[in-house]
Amino acid sequence: MMTSEIPPAKPVNGVKRLINATRYSWQGLLATVKHEEAFRQELLLLAAALIATPWLAQSWFHAIALVGSVILILIVEMLNSAIEALVDRVGLEFNELSGRAKDMGSAAVFLSISLAGMVWLVSLAQRIL
Repeated sequence: MMTSEIPPAKPVNGVKRLINATRYSWQGLLATVKHEEAFRQELLLLAAALIATPWLAQSWFHAIALVGSVILILIVEMLNSAIEALVDRVGLEFNELSGRAKDMGSAAVFLSISLAGMVWLVSLAQRIL
């Protein structure tokens, strides 16, 4: 007797897995750029950071801290966008837990921006004073 079972997927290992993972990552990055205005604005912030860092950084480690603090904003923004997309996928009607999840994601973005602001303000103060 025939069944309609789908055979298990063959595991992907090695270089093929790495290629697939890289492709999926690029798809996620491009989707974020296409659909998220805040992410596009933060990319402009990264461009400004890349321009200002050679003038402001006092060491390679300092440069990594300056640029890394802005990259952290992008990472947290992508995670927040993923949470929002998933919550919206589940349902658009008001739900307290959905609202809490979205608010927590937003708070995480706020904290990452606050951290970057502190890194940049202290760096500017050191440079100017």
